[in-house]
Amino acid sequence: MFELAFGQTAKPAQGSPSNPIVGLLPIILIFVVLYFLMILPQQRRQKKHLEMINALKKGDRIVTASGIYGIITNVKDNSFMVKIADNVEIELDKGSVSHKIGASA
Repeated sequence: MFELAFGQTAKPAQGSPSNPIVGLLPIILIFVVLYFLMILPQQRRQKKHLEMINALKKGDRIVTASGIYGIITNVKDNSFMVKIADNVEIELDKGSVSHKIGASA
């Protein structure tokens, strides 16, 4: 009785051998989807932020990444002088500017 049960073996599949690229297709598809959903939008945001920073000029009101509000008083190569209170000016790196607010003063 057991000889009949164990004596049967599965026959090998009689088809064309599978292409190894077909096995990689889901992984490639995942990377393509991630690129269009995550990487490309982030690159667009970075480009837009860089354009905004390069367009800042004296008199623009800004908010820094740490939440400090101020008015640009001087533009240097890699930094801004920002007035944050009466008789108080700080020098900020251009990368620390979060966004511009309102119109030019």
